[in-house]
Amino acid sequence: MSAALTSRRGLLKGSGGLLLGLWLPGTATSAGEDVGQPASLATTAEFKPNAFIRIATTGTVTLISKQPEIGQGIKTSLPMVLAEELDVRWQDVRIEQGDLDPAYGNQSAGGSTSTPNNYTDFQRLGATARLLLLRAAAAQWRVPEADLTTDSGQVVHAASKRRIGYGALVPAAARLPMPKADEVKLKDPRHYRLLGTRVGGVDNAAVVTGKPLFGIDVRQPGQLTAVFVKSPVFGGKVKSANLDAIKALPGVRDAFVIDGTTDLRGLLPGVAIVADHTWAALSARRQLRVDWDEGPYARHSWRQFVQQADALSARPGATALRRDGDVTAALQGAAKTVTARYEYPFISHASIEPQNCTAWWRDGVMELWAPTQNPGAGQNLVASTLGLAKEQIKLHITRSGGGFGRRLSSDYIVEAAAIAQRVKAPVQLVWTREDDVQHDHFRAGGFHFLRGGVDANGRLVAWHDHFVTFANRVERDGRSQLVPGSGAALSGDEFPGRWVPNCLLEQTPLECGIPMGPWRAPGSNVFCWVVHSFIDELAHAAGRDPLQFRLDLLGSDEQKTPTDGRGLPYHVGRMRRVLQEAAQRAGWGGKPLPKGRGRGIAFQFSHRGYVAQVAEVTVSRDGELKVDRVTVVSDIGGQIVNLSGAENQVQGSVIDALGTLLHAKLDIEDGRIVQSNFGDYPLIRLAESPTKIDVHFLKTEFPVTGLGEPAFPPLAPAVCNAIFAATGHRVRTLPLSATDLRWS
Repeated sequence: MSAALTSRRGLLKGSGGLLLGLWLPGTATSAGEDVGQPASLATTAEFKPNAFIRIATTGTVTLISKQPEIGQGIKTSLPMVLAEELDVRWQDVRIEQGDLDPAYGNQSAGGSTSTPNNYTDFQRLGATARLLLLRAAAAQWRVPEADLTTDSGQVVHAASKRRIGYGALVPAAARLPMPKADEVKLKDPRHYRLLGTRVGGVDNAAVVTGKPLFGIDVRQPGQLTAVFVKSPVFGGKVKSANLDAIKALPGVRDAFVIDGTTDLRGLLPGVAIVADHTWAALSARRQLRVDWDEGPYARHSWRQFVQQADALSARPGATALRRDGDVTAALQGAAKTVTARYEYPFISHASIEPQNCTAWWRDGVMELWAPTQNPGAGQNLVASTLGLAKEQIKLHITRSGGGFGRRLSSDYIVEAAAIAQRVKAPVQLVWTREDDVQHDHFRAGGFHFLRGGVDANGRLVAWHDHFVTFANRVERDGRSQLVPGSGAALSGDEFPGRWVPNCLLEQTPLECGIPMGPWRAPGSNVFCWVVHSFIDELAHAAGRDPLQFRLDLLGSDEQKTPTDGRGLPYHVGRMRRVLQEAAQRAGWGGKPLPKGRGRGIAFQFSHRGYVAQVAEVTVSRDGELKVDRVTVVSDIGGQIVNLSGAENQVQGSVIDALGTLLHAKLDIEDGRIVQSNFGDYPLIRLAESPTKIDVHFLKTEFPVTGLGEPAFPPLAPAVCNAIFAATGHRVRTLPLSATDLRWS
């Protein structure tokens, strides 16, 4: 090993790892060094061309999955990209979950970014390893590299009919220098044998047989159990607690107050109880008595918020996010106008696996085992809160039993770490279901006050949305300000902004002390319902077909930029195609359905994906709803990585979105969340799921993107528009349980 590679920087470069991003052949370091051909650091026992690939002399290929697996299938799909370019058989592959490691670069799983942020780089990593194996065989056989091909883990020389397995090439390949970037050629997609096929999840067998995979399954020698009790009112602090009585209970090791912080997304104040086992911890919790200082938000209620929002809607002073043309004049001159008020509540993520983390403080190192979507953020929060260096924190990523954005937050991780600092043993913190529902980082509620107008030709000419949203008061740069929660800020580019000649989008913040966080398809999950429900209202007011009304609104331009505040291009042509394809496949415009049955349509550009949905529903005379069929057409780029996983993501999005539409609601009284468990916060049941979900993908020439979120938003408006078509009832308040659907 050369002296230049003995440093930490050199080690990462030589192993082909990630240093402030993905290192690939032919790149240079921040110091300007040429690392196009560093000496290999791999041993001859294994070929390690980069941080994600290991090939043993037996031919076994081990691939590292660096992104957290939260049910989206990334632990299977990203290794598939490596395996395809490496040209190995999937049955010869072993997958390992990577822990938090700077060599892997960004390891956050959220916003449907895991695939688009890694796809191209992983292609090149696999292709680079394949090229090195080809070169090792060419040198061994003394034939031109161009005369060789690969086939299922073997290098093939067609002229002589020779074949050699990758395992036999390990010693030679391990000694080769890295190729330059322009020497690496990707496979022609026409020759793919793995990508685009159906591949079962690598953890499927372990999941269905109950093997320990999840954070809640972690067990360490001498492990203790902890619970952490926080104020039922957000922002509350501990005044006193019966700690001595709790410490005297059987099985209790310790009980103590953690002062915490005022940051609603950080380490909140509370009482920790550490016990020998779960029963002792929960029994002690039931006997805990805390006198709380409930703070400034103890009087907040949803009823109060509704009254404030209605009052604010009529007051001047809202922040204008977009102002095109003259909305007032356009409305006055419109042939038809519609006014509507839309309302939706706060809701919980309701992951099946509650928040949990195991922490062990020993020898100056905080070792963590956590089901997290954002391990780097968890490490940072623990370091800043507890005064540790990042190097003192070792974080193992476990599989998560659902995330939906909740595990992008790290409050449960820092709670476990703060407790572990006081305990001379590994300690596992597990939230109860009540903790999970009542101390979530919630999807924000909201109120939209809308006005729209159409001209004599039935075209949309005026759009006004005054959005009353929720915001937390925070201290920034020495001053107090209101900051809307995640997904609770409307963008001036939100559809149909930029499509309507006279458009006014406004926003007014409503202060609350409720912590808010990312929730599946943040913003889009509610804005799509509001926008496409109101578009439907305007289409019917104009006497127009809702599909054609939308197509006319989109227009014929191929591209409009930017879109939803993320700076991503909105390709109108792509949206038109998914919309038309969904309508055609659903039989839109065919034989009219009888009263009580209806179809509704909606679309959304969300997290780089273009999705349109048509829902067909039946509503009985006594108001019972059944979703008979949902047709989904998606454009997520030029390659479906795992067809099985992609279909699963779309089907899961549809079912999750329908459950949210039907049931999800949290009541707020005296600063508290009223609901506490699945008895009063129900999830969708099998009988309520759609009878049929038709999933279709358009393969286009655009970059590959993710799918965990794009298919979620259009479901709610498509179903609500179908309900209107079936019954004449317009749904303007969520969840559906708030609307009487009976008809005669």
